[in-house]
Amino acid sequence: MTTKIHEEKHRLDISRSDISGSVFDDVNLSGATFENVNLSGGVYHDVNLSGCRFDDCNMSGWRIHDVNLAGLKIESANLAGAAIANCRIEGMSIDGVPVVDLLAAYKAANSGTANEGVV
Repeated sequence: MTTKIHEEKHRLDISRSDISGSVFDDVNLSGATFENVNLSGGVYHDVNLSGCRFDDCNMSGWRIHDVNLAGLKIESANLAGAAIANCRIEGMSIDGVPVVDLLAAYKAANSGTANEGVV
């Protein structure tokens, strides 16, 4: 069964339902709450997630490209295997230490060694 809602304003209360495969295009979900929801395999393009909070989430395998993460706070997270490349890092810190300083120290310590160019 397909239900179409077009150019309408509704507040939906959906529970114990399967709406997998649904398509949301030009939809305002601001202020929505998602609790115990499976969004795995979803594709999110041109989405405004500013001010969102993610608690107790499994984000393993995520790929993030061309996003604005200014002001992002990551705490008590498993970052094993995480990689950051080709990103603007001015003002970014790890445990209070500026990342630009960490990279400069790493490069200085490894200049002229077999590890040169690895960052």
